Amino acid sequence: QVHVVESGGGPVQPGGSLRLTCAVSGSGFTLDYWTIGWFRQAPGKEREGVSCIRNTDDIAYYSDSVKGRFTISKDNAKNTVYLQMNALTPEDTATYYCATELGPLNEGMWTDEEYYDYWGQGTQVTVSS
Repeated sequence: QVHVVESGGGPVQPGGSLRLTCAVSGSGFTLDYWTIGWFRQAPGKEREGVSCIRNTDDIAYYSDSVKGRFTISKDNAKNTVYLQMNALTPEDTATYYCATELGPLNEGMWTDEEYYDYWGQGTQVTVSS
């Protein structure tokens, strides 16, 4: 069993920054072999893919809405993935979820929720003045 836990959310003013953390654990788990995706869901909206870091080559993907503002990174030794979020706007307000999957990832798949087998409970980000 793989456990995914997000943290780092909270209130922030427009233009501010937050760093979300996704800690993944499990018997024999090695982050290097797993793809990690970040998703978010705003009230009244569907969940959407925000960013992803692929297992085979650490290639990072971003949605158009966050490209240039968010950065995904990981620390394999700590089995942890980070999402650095800068220049936040009220439109970034959402519950942010981390998800992981061991299988191969084709580029077009990273926003597909069905690809990911393990999900965290989410962390709330609220951008407001």
